[in-house]
Amino acid sequence: MRQAHAVPLLNAFHQWMIEKLGQVEKKSELAGAFHYALNNWDALVRYTQDGRLDIDNNAAERSIRGMGVGRRNYLFFGSDSGGERAAIIYALIETCKLNQIDPQCYLQYVLERIADHPINRIEELLPWNVADKLNSQRQGVQALAA
Repeated sequence: MRQAHAVPLLNAFHQWMIEKLGQVEKKSELAGAFHYALNNWDALVRYTQDGRLDIDNNAAERSIRGMGVGRRNYLFFGSDSGGERAAIIYALIETCKLNQIDPQCYLQYVLERIADHPINRIEELLPWNVADKLNSQRQGVQALAA
């Protein structure tokens, strides 16, 4: 569908921008926008070449919305290290969501195991490495509740 519908439109748009670029003032904002689009053209059309890629970054934008909303509160973390710790927690929570894991269940799972877990194998506790375990536990609990 992308090859049949989007590629011809994108090619026509590319050609139109090149034609119009010669007709607009070189230092105008429109010329700047055309140059930006043309300079990033390969990245723009990459989604037409790989069906696994989304056309936009809406999922990423939604995942950081909470950080944007709380930005004012970050002034009160008390120190740079407090802000860094908060960023780590936010990243873990959003990674849980991307891996269809309940963040609270993930944090409980990790906190119950981390004290006895070898530091050189800490990557075993990252969300994508425990997703199957947590999701199977959740399915088992849902089955018992039904």
